[in-house]
Amino acid sequence: MIPLLLIHLIKIACVIGVMLGIVAYTVLAERKICAWMQDRIGPNRVGPFGLLQPVADGLKFIFKEDVLPHHVNKVYFTLAPMIAMIPALITIAVVPWGSQLVIPSVSHDPIPGVIANLNVGILFVFAISSLGVYGIVLAGWSSNSKYPFLGGIRSSAQMISYEVCLGLSVVPVFMQVGSLNLMKVVEYQAQHTWLGFTQPLSCFIFLVSAFAETNRLPFDLPEAEQELVGGYHTEYSSMKFAMFFLGEYAAMFMASALMATLFFGGWSLPFAPFNAPAQTLTVGLIHIGIFLAKVCGFLFFFIWVRWTIPRFRYDQLMTLGWKIFIPLTLLNILISGVVLAVITK
Repeated sequence: MIPLLLIHLIKIACVIGVMLGIVAYTVLAERKICAWMQDRIGPNRVGPFGLLQPVADGLKFIFKEDVLPHHVNKVYFTLAPMIAMIPALITIAVVPWGSQLVIPSVSHDPIPGVIANLNVGILFVFAISSLGVYGIVLAGWSSNSKYPFLGGIRSSAQMISYEVCLGLSVVPVFMQVGSLNLMKVVEYQAQHTWLGFTQPLSCFIFLVSAFAETNRLPFDLPEAEQELVGGYHTEYSSMKFAMFFLGEYAAMFMASALMATLFFGGWSLPFAPFNAPAQTLTVGLIHIGIFLAKVCGFLFFFIWVRWTIPRFRYDQLMTLGWKIFIPLTLLNILISGVVLAVITK
């Protein structure tokens, strides 16, 4: 039998490896999909059908000269890209990728499909993901330059505003499920119905807020090229520049994983015969495949929206969050509470 600590280390390596692989190829998918939407060819030179393009891009960033401008605050300037990327890698630990894996030769007990099955999983996600804004703010401030500073200020206001919307939007979900544990949220949906159908307003607000949290169009005000040259990362080059984009796509992956988990059943499918926790390795792998398929579907949606909808003005962005979404989430909490109180009587 393999020691429990080694099993956990293998799970961490597999989850981070698969996540980073999907993040790398999401960049390629974005370039391919936007080329398809604009009737262009897209990247097709490196490897068959351009599939080795992410490898070429990674090598290019690694070997590029790392320019450190003399006017920046060197310590914070260097730390900022790491702070922007790490939260998404940490929060994936509490998201269930599947029910469980039954491998008798490895462990007598089933291996849970989540790295850390915390009872306060969603609070952990919000607590860690909120740290990501510090990377962007530090990047703008430490650059000691006008446009990066404006991008950092925009980002702090935007991300803090929409974190409030994100937090309030999921309250009815946990009122209905009765637990903050993400695995129990998925099991509830497997036994009943997807919460995207019973809580459509929460689902919509969470999805739109996720776009704002990840700085994706139509909410990419912190890096608006037409106004801020490139925003908070204008002064960055080589691998530091790449880490900001890896962090953005990792945050997209995390947002897609949360959408799938909270509102679309995670590893379960409606009316499927394998919605109970897996009793065989094959069913456990099917659960993981279902979850990853949903995540990839949401990643496609992120890309599709970027190349379809124009950017909001900044006042429209803040108005939507504070004057529309927050009152709607509070009203939704009130209605959900009344409905649940009536049903449980």
